[in-house]
Amino acid sequence: GNTFEDYLRILQSVPDKGAVAYMRVSGTVNSSRLSLVEKGVCESIQCKSHELVIMEQGLYLIFCHLNFHFPKCSKSPIDLKIELLVNDTVDRQTLSTLCTSETCQDKTFKTLLQLHLTHLNVQDRISVTLNHPEFLNDVSLPNENVLGVLRYSDGM
Repeated sequence: GNTFEDYLRILQSVPDKGAVAYMRVSGTVNSSRLSLVEKGVCESIQCKSHELVIMEQGLYLIFCHLNFHFPKCSKSPIDLKIELLVNDTVDRQTLSTLCTSETCQDKTFKTLLQLHLTHLNVQDRISVTLNHPEFLNDVSLPNENVLGVLRYSDGM
C-alpha cells in the first residue's frame, strides 16, 4: 500500500490547479454527518455547513484526518467507520476496530486518515459520516479533525 510519504511525493510532482478546500470538521448532535467549521481555506469550491460542492470538473484528492477519544474502556471491540460520500453515496470507507479492554487504558486515543483520488464533476457534493460521532475528539484536538480537497487536473 501507499504510505504518507508516497502520497506526498506524488502531490509535490503534480501542479496544483487552484481548487482547494481545507476545513475543520466537528460532530453534530443527533447526526452521523460531520459539520464543517467556518475556518480554513475554501477556493473555487463551495464550503457549506455539511458538505463541499465542486465548482470545476477534474481529478481531486480528498482526504479526511480524524482523531477519536474513548474516555472509558470497553468490554467489547468498537468498530469505527468513516464514510466519504459523493452525492450522498458512499464512495470510500475506512473501518478500524478498537480492541477490548485488555489493551485499553483509562483513556484511549485513535487517529484515522482516509485518502481518495477520484474524478469529480461540477456540483458533486462531498461529505463525511461516522458511525460513532460521539467519539470524535472535539475537545483536546479540535483543529486536527480536517476534511480537505485538492484539484490536480482538468477532466479526464
